[in-house]
Amino acid sequence: MPTNYDAIIIGAGHNGLVTAAYLARAGHKVLVLERRDIVGGCCITEEVWPGFKVSSAAYVNSLLRPEIIRDLGLKKYGFEMLPRSPSSFTPLPDGRYLMMGPDHDMTLKEIAKFSREDAENFPKYEAMLTRVADFLEPMLTQTPPDPFANRLGDLWKLAKAGWGFRRLGRDAATDAVEIMTGAARPILDRWFESDVLKATIATDAVIGAFAPPSHPGTAYVLFHHVMGECDGVRGVWGYVRGGMGTISTSIAAAARAKGGEIKTDAEVGRILVRGGAAIGVALKDGTEFRAPRVISGADANVTFVKLMDPADLPADFLANVKKIDYSSATVKINVALAEPPQFTALPGTGVGPQHHGTMHVCPGMDYIERAYDDAKYGKPAENPMLECTMATALDNTLAPPGKHILSMFVQYAPYHLKGTTWDAERDRFADRCFDVLNEYAPNFKRAVLGRQVFAPPDMERAWGITGGNIMQGSMSLSSMYSFRPAAGYANYRTPVRGLYMCGAATHPGGGVMGACGLNAAREILRDG
Repeated sequence: MPTNYDAIIIGAGHNGLVTAAYLARAGHKVLVLERRDIVGGCCITEEVWPGFKVSSAAYVNSLLRPEIIRDLGLKKYGFEMLPRSPSSFTPLPDGRYLMMGPDHDMTLKEIAKFSREDAENFPKYEAMLTRVADFLEPMLTQTPPDPFANRLGDLWKLAKAGWGFRRLGRDAATDAVEIMTGAARPILDRWFESDVLKATIATDAVIGAFAPPSHPGTAYVLFHHVMGECDGVRGVWGYVRGGMGTISTSIAAAARAKGGEIKTDAEVGRILVRGGAAIGVALKDGTEFRAPRVISGADANVTFVKLMDPADLPADFLANVKKIDYSSATVKINVALAEPPQFTALPGTGVGPQHHGTMHVCPGMDYIERAYDDAKYGKPAENPMLECTMATALDNTLAPPGKHILSMFVQYAPYHLKGTTWDAERDRFADRCFDVLNEYAPNFKRAVLGRQVFAPPDMERAWGITGGNIMQGSMSLSSMYSFRPAAGYANYRTPVRGLYMCGAATHPGGGVMGACGLNAAREILRDG
């Protein structure tokens, strides 16, 4: 006989775990089923080499909602942030470099090395982003309205959002519209003249997206760097002690403490539906679990195309699901190092401030655009944009003494390659990324002890994300807010009664935020 629960959650990604913890806290009998032998989805820590604990996918945190940390008591389960200062370092081929944040005075002095006018404009730029963030941030933990429904609650939410938009004033509202819909490049060109400053900021706009800074929609994520927080300090990003997996294990511990059950090595093969309502799930091995509420943390393609019978879904809904764009152009490379990379632009030995934050290899805006051009035509970038982080600069629990882990997030390399395959290109592309970094830090390649390479198809296989898309679908305006994952279904519910979604495929989308899981739990509890 199948075991009965109040709620079954498919996938132990951080959002699924958040939903589980909130439902368990409310007294529900909850079961989480995870395909892999580890919880966390893309927010994990794994011992890839003996003594080296690697944040295999997600690698830095700021956006995890403070109310989740507070409500679930995550700090008592091991969650601890390590703020990064400086937050970024961009070396240039001519030996100069730009170092930024969160120290305000230091950042302005660094920017002034390239342009005094930019140094004067930077605080105004950040103030503009903060105004936009103040308007948008409350929406992250609100269920989007359906603009096409005639329900009073939806109409009230629309009116409330419109009033908040009106209160911004004409100038700030114009900025908000451009941020939400426009391209990053013209905004940055208008504010700044220094190419290295614009390129450093532009990485925030394109990371994880298959789009260059000149494409509409890339400006949307610019405000994220002023929206998050680290231990109550806004705009500061940090590492998590013990790796990003500590976020997931601490949420899992909070769920278990309230009676939640988590099964790993339990791959769901089918969502069970009867009479238009979800009644449970069947594992790939045939084991069945029953519950009147089934909540999927997987993306829309996995949930509705792979795990369901199309006869259980409206044809127009399924057609909209199949339109979701999962284009991906990101490669993740994790590297074990005998010593830190030592940059020609800032020579030294051991760990220095340049290693604390993100080390950017993208000397100018055209460099990023050309990297995208290669991917646009079906090949990995000849000169890829690299975002490198070395959490071991601040966390000595991740590697043997004196050794380090470098996380390399690379743009652009498409899922589909023209005339070749990732099996043929994976190591060749990784070698090229190493060559590029070695041009700036000549000791890098000889310091390498091991490497782990995830091309987009590898991400799909490892973490179950369609197309290797880390956001569970495009973050363009047409796929956000009331249209995520599909118009009419942005309230975490689906056409099947009792079937919900809680992952990054829902509002507010990707990033280690937990807001999707929090919002879904609230709606599930509201349904009773």
